Amino acid sequence: MSHNITRRNFVKSASLATAGLIMGTGVADAADIMAGNRKKKKTAVPEEKPLEKVRLACIGIGNRGRQIIDEFDSTGLCNIVALCDVDPESQECQITRAKHPDAKLFKDFRRLFDEFGSEFEAVSIAVPDFSHFPIAMLAISQGKHVYVEKPMARTFTECELLMDIARRHPEVVTQVGNQGHSEANYFQFKAWQDAGIIKDVYKIVAHFNDWRRWYPYDQNITKFPEAEPIPEGMDWQTWLTTAKHHEYNSQYHPGNWRGWYDFGMGAIGDWGAHIIDTCHQFLNLGLPYEIDPVKVTGLNDFFFPLETTLRFKFGPRGDMPPVDLYWYDGENNLPPLPEGYNDVAGQVVDVPASGQNSKVNALRPGKIIYSKDLIFKGGSHASTLQIIPKAKADEMAGQLPEVPETPSNHFANFLNACRGLEETRSPFSVFGPMCQTFALGVVAIRCNKKLYFDPVTKTITNDKFANALLTGDLPRKGWEEYYKL
Repeated sequence: MSHNITRRNFVKSASLATAGLIMGTGVADAADIMAGNRKKKKTAVPEEKPLEKVRLACIGIGNRGRQIIDEFDSTGLCNIVALCDVDPESQECQITRAKHPDAKLFKDFRRLFDEFGSEFEAVSIAVPDFSHFPIAMLAISQGKHVYVEKPMARTFTECELLMDIARRHPEVVTQVGNQGHSEANYFQFKAWQDAGIIKDVYKIVAHFNDWRRWYPYDQNITKFPEAEPIPEGMDWQTWLTTAKHHEYNSQYHPGNWRGWYDFGMGAIGDWGAHIIDTCHQFLNLGLPYEIDPVKVTGLNDFFFPLETTLRFKFGPRGDMPPVDLYWYDGENNLPPLPEGYNDVAGQVVDVPASGQNSKVNALRPGKIIYSKDLIFKGGSHASTLQIIPKAKADEMAGQLPEVPETPSNHFANFLNACRGLEETRSPFSVFGPMCQTFALGVVAIRCNKKLYFDPVTKTITNDKFANALLTGDLPRKGWEEYYKL
């Protein structure tokens, strides 16, 4: 089947549904239409035995993509059958290609699905934040299991649509790549909460104070960077996917896209998922009702500020009290530390370097959790919590429960879930509301205004422009169908 014929069929089927939140109608309306069509076309499929190894197609194969392919490969639970990248001749991509010479190579993820879709059952997605959405939507619509790097999407609406399509395809396994969610931090938090050690939390302070690539950019910018020659062999138009057109510039690719509002989610989207994840899940935080940009340094209309302090307010949940969640980023934007913070060692344990440090900050990425009776100090990723001050930790030592060891790391967890042996620990249903919280934070930064959010209607009630930013720009012409699946 030719690429064009398949694409025409794809657009035709997508046109049956309205673009939920973009077109002003509910996501459920689009879901009902598509579900009705699936029922009409559904045919009996013979039951097959689970494959011993998952056939995995990897989209984004350089830099972080190369790292996660190595992680998947090391599990011994998958076969890498396809590689896809818009810049396949780059040095990073060449390393991956040399390791997997038998994997079929594609530049455009759409051709991967069109021409090779019958040869794999799962995908890994390690591309810029803004292009997670169309690839994951297409994959789930075709019944492919999805592992996508964090954050799962760039805007509130895109997260909503991804959670919706995942609900409508319960046969599909989803996992977001906050890998610490399968390690000691995850199991310790749950064990301590179950034992009543973590309870009555009323404040969380999360902080990331390493250097970021956009800090040297001109904060007085008035337009996007000028066009530069596109690297030979790169498919720039496919790199852009749904985003509005930008001329190629090395300040976007490779790796620099994260700092631009059009492409990334800044520091909170990058590291929030590694720092806040267990707090958000196990404290059932859901969505905030108020988002306040307490401090914004270097605000402009194009890329993220030099420093940000955000305060999210979450209401009571059952017998759990309201929670104020603070986010600090910026090299010198350090949070206040409680007495006894430095009494215990181990802040840096299991905290991967950001890879962009101009200096090693005295305060590594992490969090401070305040409850009625105890204060906890933690890092990011797999880093476990400690009770502070030391005197209190010594007093509590005999009361702490045994923490179970993880049965599988994040990558094996995903592959085992594809094989029906486990459930993923960071599916879209778990990660989605946290990612939407980050998206609300980004909107508050851009508007530099306290925002009031209705978690029931999922609207910002005190600013129409801010509410429009929940969806953001309409997709580029030719990419609308991904919002209608």
